[in-house]
Amino acid sequence: MIGYTMVGTTDLDRAVAFYDAIFSEMGLKQCFKDEQVAFWGDKADANAPRFATGYPFNGESANVGNGVMTAFLIQSAGKIDKLYEIGMGLGGADEGAPGLRPDYGEGFYAAYLRDPDGNKLAFVCYDVNKAAA
Repeated sequence: MIGYTMVGTTDLDRAVAFYDAIFSEMGLKQCFKDEQVAFWGDKADANAPRFATGYPFNGESANVGNGVMTAFLIQSAGKIDKLYEIGMGLGGADEGAPGLRPDYGEGFYAAYLRDPDGNKLAFVCYDVNKAAA
């Protein structure tokens, strides 16, 4: 259903450093980059969704949307904790420390942060109890 999602940046080098570290921890690599945009994903799988960051194509300044968030499905609480730690260490802003979110379902574990440009990200595991088994 999703081919790729893209978030804007005002500093591509800074954004690439941030997302290289995040996606490296997730086992994904940069699969395309030029002076305007960078993509991460599985280059060998043309059907796998990808993530991109770049300068807006209309030439205006990048800004974040109210209510817009990209969530990454992660298989363990420990990995979510690590991704949150990496993101915060690279200039991310806290939007919700790692932990269980029982309002969203039994075993729902998540962490929320914003990248250095203010784009909201989530790292989620729908059933951390099952994932740990």
